[in-house]
Amino acid sequence: MIKSSDKIKVKICCISSIEEAKLAIKMGASALGLVSSMPSGPGVIDEKLISEISTVVPLPIATFLLTSKQDVKSIVEQQRRCKTSTIQICDRIIDGNYSDLREALPGISLVQVVHVTEKESIEEAIEVSKYVDAILLDSGNQKLEVKELGGAGRVHDWLISKKIRESIEVPMFLAGGLNPDNVKEALEIVKPFGLDVCNGVRTNGKLDREKLKRFFQSINC
Repeated sequence: MIKSSDKIKVKICCISSIEEAKLAIKMGASALGLVSSMPSGPGVIDEKLISEISTVVPLPIATFLLTSKQDVKSIVEQQRRCKTSTIQICDRIIDGNYSDLREALPGISLVQVVHVTEKESIEEAIEVSKYVDAILLDSGNQKLEVKELGGAGRVHDWLISKKIRESIEVPMFLAGGLNPDNVKEALEIVKPFGLDVCNGVRTNGKLDREKLKRFFQSINC
């Protein structure tokens, strides 16, 4: 389960291979994001590879299955194939509910993504926080014809993120356009439980050791 601590948690997302997983862990990652089928965005890998990666990741490193599915039955079936410790729900559930997920997948942590667009995102985050283990704030847009459910590489309004963090009782991850140059400011403003980064530590789509090093240095300085 996701528990609060004084040390900032860092989730490296869009992991594409066992080698990338090992590099992210070596550099200090607390969690790895494994992206399944999405309507848009980077980092998608097939479920067989997600399973291969998740089964070799050592505890206590968390493995997050990023899913765009909106019905509980499909999410449950997908997690059982992928064998991750956490489900990151990137869209809204419209068939079934969180209780159904918990009953079907005991011991699996649930993280709900809230895409920060307007102040209405605050109310959404407060409501869903009652049912999940953590909230993850990102900069997608579910209203587009082709939905953006993550990986857009855009910074959203951190003051809204701060308000959400102050208004909920579960841990909150901050995502959206983070990189080695802006992450310290993000921490100072939002004070999240954890950070989620993808594009900001990559070069030409590949995990970049030097950018990872700078990212962690920025957090710890």
